[in-house]
Amino acid sequence: MPSATLLVSCPDQKGLVAKLSSFIYSYGGNIIHADHHTDPEAGLFLSRIEWDLQGFQLERGEIVPAFSGIARGIQANWELHFSDTRRRIALWASKQSHCLLDLIWRQRAGELPAEIPLIISNHPDLESVARSFGIDYYYIPVSPEGKAAAEARQLALLQEYRIDLVVLAKYMQVLSGSLLRQAPPVINIHHSTLPAFAGANPYHRAHQRGVKIIGATAHYATEDLDEGPIIEQDVVRVSHRDTVADLVRKGRDMERLVLARAVRYHLENRVLVYHNKTVVFA
Repeated sequence: MPSATLLVSCPDQKGLVAKLSSFIYSYGGNIIHADHHTDPEAGLFLSRIEWDLQGFQLERGEIVPAFSGIARGIQANWELHFSDTRRRIALWASKQSHCLLDLIWRQRAGELPAEIPLIISNHPDLESVARSFGIDYYYIPVSPEGKAAAEARQLALLQEYRIDLVVLAKYMQVLSGSLLRQAPPVINIHHSTLPAFAGANPYHRAHQRGVKIIGATAHYATEDLDEGPIIEQDVVRVSHRDTVADLVRKGRDMERLVLARAVRYHLENRVLVYHNKTVVFA
């Protein structure tokens, strides 16, 4: 059965759990998941409550006005989502296909509750992949002198395709602040040898330094490159026996896994962002 999920962040105060749960109970709702977190340093209370809509006495359109009074009283920032609403994802990639293919496969297998109607790339290389899955593909070259025009075209496509989430599946371009302010949420993935091995050939330099772990980080994109709120991370151990090719293979495996988790957490409304960090109710 479909469920509703309420995400709330507000100044910490007494009685918040009681107020939220009482609101749902008062209309006959059955809570199926409830997670709460208090950040004493920030003075914030953060909550995710999910309840079954079967038997709930409010129609979907009535929930927002009914809860608004409570939200004002506790000075809350809040969101309401429904489990049967399928978000529309745009995948952006350059030449590497491992993250792109992994997300498409997971979506087709039912692991990601979303649609993927659009792929955008600054290279033509992955068009055959898009075509094989019946996904529309747009090749939009990006150059320093043409960046503004390229981003205007990208934003127009996001609007045309009614995109709710952009996933940078190894899209090797820096997004401008202007684009990020106008676009829906953007999730990025990068290897966790940053910032020590930024730039080209990071695994070669990591291998030369004899690193013992490599990994990946998925985060929301912001104007500060690779410094947005982190959603998910993971690592894998490497040893002196591993070649550069081994590091690349293990790194790509981590990128696939970490990005898929981050996208799923977002789609399942498990992420609350505050002060450039996140609470993930996973």
